[in-house]
Amino acid sequence: MALFVIGDLHLALGSDKPMDIFPGWQGYLARLTQQWQATVAPQDTVVVPGDVSWAMKLENTLEDFRFLHALPGQKLLGKGNHDYWWTTRAKMERFLEENDLTSLHFLHNNSFLAEGVALCGTRGWMFEPGDVHDEKIIRREVGRLAFSLQHAQKNWPEAERIAFLHYPPVHPDAWAGEMTEVLQEYGVKRCYYGHLHGPAIRRAFQGEKDGIMYTLASADALGFAPLKIETDFT
Repeated sequence: MALFVIGDLHLALGSDKPMDIFPGWQGYLARLTQQWQATVAPQDTVVVPGDVSWAMKLENTLEDFRFLHALPGQKLLGKGNHDYWWTTRAKMERFLEENDLTSLHFLHNNSFLAEGVALCGTRGWMFEPGDVHDEKIIRREVGRLAFSLQHAQKNWPEAERIAFLHYPPVHPDAWAGEMTEVLQEYGVKRCYYGHLHGPAIRRAFQGEKDGIMYTLASADALGFAPLKIETDFT
């Protein structure tokens, strides 16, 4: 069994929002499918930290979710800034149950144990200090991240906690300091994030900062191949 991450799939099988028009995304669904099937086994777990589907409503995600469900492994879906279909966890879980999408799960105000590590996360946010609107959003996201980490700490106190965010918490142009403080408070050593595409990939912060290793995991940054996460990290 193994653990993987790949974000920003931007699926549009049920909507008219093709990603193939963007540089580097031509034929991405075939590339993603081939590399996923070659890498991920049915017993593995894959975290998708946001921007899963372009659908505007939950019911319009069905074709995208069926596509994901048909791929090997259990999938943990987080929220991204383009996941407009996102609603309450109860409604989303009922939708999965009604459509027999048993390999899909939502990482939202909770955590999961896989391969001996606790998987936590939320959407996150990047903000400029002094922006009142953004400060409200980040307080909410900080609370959700803390709740997720608390859930893991309570249920699996000895397991390493790995964080998955959609927005990069550290970036040359912005810094979500309150998010990183929560990561440090709960002893997180590894954080995976997405959101960045194209030329922005080259400017992404990747590496260690204040004891936390940050890794960009957007689909195009990974060449549309799920990234394996080592579970014996020290």
